[in-house]
Amino acid sequence: MPAYLFVYGTLKRGHSRSSLLRDEQFIGPAKTVPRYRLVDCGQFPGLVSRPDDGLSVEGELWKVSDACLARLDEIECLNDELYARLPIQLLAPFGQWKVETYHYLRPTQGLKDRGSRW
Repeated sequence: MPAYLFVYGTLKRGHSRSSLLRDEQFIGPAKTVPRYRLVDCGQFPGLVSRPDDGLSVEGELWKVSDACLARLDEIECLNDELYARLPIQLLAPFGQWKVETYHYLRPTQGLKDRGSRW
């Protein structure tokens, strides 16, 4: 069953892993509610929850197949606990949609804060 996925880094159109979404449906640009921040993990960003000083992270909303999600889960190292695919709330017009994204799980101390955009 297709799912909605918010992407904010290397999976966005024009970025290094965008080809992984080539056969999926782009819905449009989207922003999260202001509860998150991006951290610089080197060649990729990590989205972390920051309820006290969060921002509206900018990204894209995609409708993706189960096969695509399985492939992305492997690439995003869910088994190694680098990321977890969890629900995220977006701003209008997608505020009531059931959407997931990849949340970074590792400690962020010493990582550069990238704010709301990668």
